[in-house]
Amino acid sequence: MTRQRRVTVTSPQTRVALGRRHGPNHLPRLTPAEIAIATRIRRAQLRRAVTALLAVGGVLIGLPIVLALSPGLGELRPAGIPLPWLAVAVLPYPAMAGLAWWQLRRAERVERAAGPATETAAETAAETAAGRAVPRESG
Repeated sequence: MTRQRRVTVTSPQTRVALGRRHGPNHLPRLTPAEIAIATRIRRAQLRRAVTALLAVGGVLIGLPIVLALSPGLGELRPAGIPLPWLAVAVLPYPAMAGLAWWQLRRAERVERAAGPATETAAETAAETAAGRAVPRESG
């Protein structure tokens, strides 16, 4: 009986992933103009993120303070549960989800306002990361 040689069968995606891990790191190269645009977008998004973070902090810290300053709310019992318990256990989560949605929309608006130059840079970076050469147009 002849022995057949064993063959390892893997997905092409596995080979690419393993090759990236051991091979050289091919990061996209940005032009100075693209770096300036990316820096401007990053700073604008960070400013907006700080605003959203302060709003979340206001909700999480302000809610217990409001409840402590108004003891009359402790007497209200919708569905037999004290209102402060409901407010602390339920209210922050939809508020934080709404603030996250608001922050995402504002960050996307900053990117759209940067214009088509960022779309070209993003496409170039994505294609370079995928290993495809991207010809540059002059002009």
